[in-house]
Amino acid sequence: MKIADGVPASALKPWLKSYPPHVPAEVDINQYRSLVELLEEAFRKYAGRTAAVCMERPITFREIDEQSAALGAWLQHKGLAPGARVAIMMPNVLQYTIAIPAVLRAGYAVVNVNPLYTPRELEHQLKDSGAEAIIILENFAKTLQEVIDDTPVKHVVLASLGDLLGPFKGRFINFAVRHLRKMVPEFKLPLDHGRTVTRFNAAVAEGSRLSLRRVECKADDVAFLQYTGGTTGVSKGATLLHRNVVANIIQVEAWFKPVLDKLGDKQLTVVCALPLYHIFALTVCYMMGARLGMKNLLIPNPRDIPGLIRTLRNYRVNMFPAVNTLFNALANDPEFAKLDFSELVVSNGGGMAVQAATAEKWLKITGCPVVEGYGLSETSPVVTSNRLDLTQFTGTIGLPIPSTEVSIRDDEGNEVPFGQPGEICIRGPQVMAGYWNRPDETAKVMTADGFFKSGDVGVMDETGYVKIVDRKKDMILVSGFNVYPNEIEQVVNMHPGVLECAAVGVPDAKSGEAVKLFVVKKDPALAEEDLMEYCRENFTGYKRPKYIEFRDELPKSNVGKILRRELRGSQ
Repeated sequence: MKIADGVPASALKPWLKSYPPHVPAEVDINQYRSLVELLEEAFRKYAGRTAAVCMERPITFREIDEQSAALGAWLQHKGLAPGARVAIMMPNVLQYTIAIPAVLRAGYAVVNVNPLYTPRELEHQLKDSGAEAIIILENFAKTLQEVIDDTPVKHVVLASLGDLLGPFKGRFINFAVRHLRKMVPEFKLPLDHGRTVTRFNAAVAEGSRLSLRRVECKADDVAFLQYTGGTTGVSKGATLLHRNVVANIIQVEAWFKPVLDKLGDKQLTVVCALPLYHIFALTVCYMMGARLGMKNLLIPNPRDIPGLIRTLRNYRVNMFPAVNTLFNALANDPEFAKLDFSELVVSNGGGMAVQAATAEKWLKITGCPVVEGYGLSETSPVVTSNRLDLTQFTGTIGLPIPSTEVSIRDDEGNEVPFGQPGEICIRGPQVMAGYWNRPDETAKVMTADGFFKSGDVGVMDETGYVKIVDRKKDMILVSGFNVYPNEIEQVVNMHPGVLECAAVGVPDAKSGEAVKLFVVKKDPALAEEDLMEYCRENFTGYKRPKYIEFRDELPKSNVGKILRRELRGSQ
């Protein structure tokens, strides 16, 4: 069905009349040929500025420039071909800020890996991406040890928490982490088949004696493989080209700039509590942060709320991107309310729905409204955002950002009238090139006219504001992370005591949604704890079922398909 005498709403772009002053409808996304060009400009322009701080240790843009060039040269010296994939498996530590540009400047693609992945999850990602090298924090080396022989990984760069914290503090931190807090499980990475294992500082030192070979990165070269859950239960890599991420940086900057400019030309400080392996933090905190010369406060463990608050006491922050879970935890801690929020101008929420009660508490404490946006790994990620000059929470995901079109469509691909629900479809320069090595899966989500089908159901009003009302897919959203029921079910069905199962999302006050597992037993002796333990071994934390319910049978359609919607409705 068309709108306004046959003209689709996406062609009318009703959102433009709702734009704040000084935000353009279109942006010039060709300012850089690649992310390398963008980063190297930042290294030159802001050389003396602090780029990031972690555990009270600052690192300047100049240091990142020098050490990433050295690490990049070291990787090149290992003989990796142009376009090779290099995995990074770390929390938010200083080494991450060096590893990203090192890989890109060397002419390779970054494969971001959740450091809490189980061996099964890690093995799939390394094999699927074809990663030949990995930069990993030693705390997670035991996981790598269990699968490395079944992956293409030939070179391991092993980082430790104290690497860049100075000789005295670094040694103390490493001793405490390894021996007092027992945070580094014993590991022994095999060195057969020509594999190398090199300590991070040693690799940088070796690389500093080599020359980084200049690689002409092109706009259509692969920059990142961002893995997302698959409807088939198989995690897929969203192929993000240099031009995709560059475009999203320019788009988001155009949206933020009118508000940020009010602070003058001083250096801005952004809280990077979201993990850098997540596309939200990667683009908004790291990449846009570099473009604007910001200081990133790296938070390795955002679940440590007292530790996070202690860090925040030392700074007047200007930008605070987070998910609802983190906003809520902080807003409910009395110590957080004692901080200085006088220069906080952007609190941007994404990854999961921000709850109105959380937004109200946050505004009351900080004086800065939570501005909700929307995006996906496949869109680099930002698609829509609320205006930053709003004084209250809207409950919508906002307006399409510059150079972005959103079309709300029915199952036949027709645009629906304003106020009617349909699938949110997105067209713009930030949309991925496709799923890595999966043209069949790519074809399922791309329309003939170039729109990406998000799988989310939304409505758009006459002013261009979009609201999510449902999900077309059965995806479960846990603290901003996608959990796909098919993956959970495939793995749980391999347990010898399980006849069949179904995973659904149920409301959860803390994480938005939680995974609930419905199970029909094959072995009558199967206990809930047995299955919970099995899930702990096979899934990273956010994917693990929080609830397990045993049933005699599961509801099915006439053709035998398990009806998850009925199970959700029975809660």
